[in-house]
Amino acid sequence: MSTGMRAVIAAGPGGPEVLRIVERPRPEPGQGQVLVRVEAAGINRPDVMQREGRYPPPPGASDVLGLELAGIVEALGPGAGRFQPGDRVMALVQSGAYAEWAVVDEAVALPVPEGLPAVEAGAIPETYFTVWSNVFERARLQAGESLLIHGGSSGIGTTAILLAKARGAKVLVTAGSPEKCAACLRLGADTAIDYRQDDFVAAARAATGGSGPDVILDMVGGPYIARNLDAVAVDGRIAQIAFQQGSRVTEIDFQPLLMKRVTLTGSTLRARPVALKARLADALAEHVLPLLAAGRARPPIDSVYPFDRVAEAHARMDAGQHIGKIVLAMGETVRGSR
Repeated sequence: MSTGMRAVIAAGPGGPEVLRIVERPRPEPGQGQVLVRVEAAGINRPDVMQREGRYPPPPGASDVLGLELAGIVEALGPGAGRFQPGDRVMALVQSGAYAEWAVVDEAVALPVPEGLPAVEAGAIPETYFTVWSNVFERARLQAGESLLIHGGSSGIGTTAILLAKARGAKVLVTAGSPEKCAACLRLGADTAIDYRQDDFVAAARAATGGSGPDVILDMVGGPYIARNLDAVAVDGRIAQIAFQQGSRVTEIDFQPLLMKRVTLTGSTLRARPVALKARLADALAEHVLPLLAAGRARPPIDSVYPFDRVAEAHARMDAGQHIGKIVLAMGETVRGSR
């Protein structure tokens, strides 16, 4: 029996053309880990940043790309026992999801609900963990409040729409075209703002009766940092999860932070301890898995690419035209691939 596998790495910083499929030894599960035969892996913006040389994996982590996966448990490491060989799981990983096999800390793995296809399961962990942590825990979004999501048609954005609506919030989004705005409305958003045509600060205030959104989820940064402070409601919360337009701004008037009593929070997830991610996994098991099992809040899939066409999948991400998640699928898992 072969002990090797194929995996995807970046040969150097650059565009999709630097991605390489290489042969690697099959990983061995360590303490509290399980070995998973990967069926599908979601593609996320941090993967692109790693490929570009702007987001290296944490010390000790594999250089194989990929932060989330779904697959079949094949073997257990010492001390593992929550899952058994043959179980279907979806999991967050520090790296290594773009491979035929991966090791997973079983504490951050979740069972795949009955009837949920591998392609959808592989598109869940990274965005659902991120949204739950930032929107519902750090920013404390409650039923009846309003949430403004920048980049509403992205993987993070579509996840935030689905989960916020499922938990009784009013949802506003920004997106970059009429088509993307329409897609967000179909997913359940109450208001969609085309930021290329309209001032999102004025539009968000208008959609909330002049008060502004209670919570803002922002991955854009740059000029949006000051504008979010203008837009947010009194006692509002802003969750910053990325800086796609830069983290340095020449001048910001922070007076609204004081006058509105705003909470400004930010976080990254990848390098955080397993114990913290395990707590998030428990929260998702309690609050989100029942939704998925009932057919609700499932991730919209933009496109599915076979493993050998990973560069095309990254090119699709780079183009910025996708709506929902782009997924890399292994072998027979490929369905509806581009």
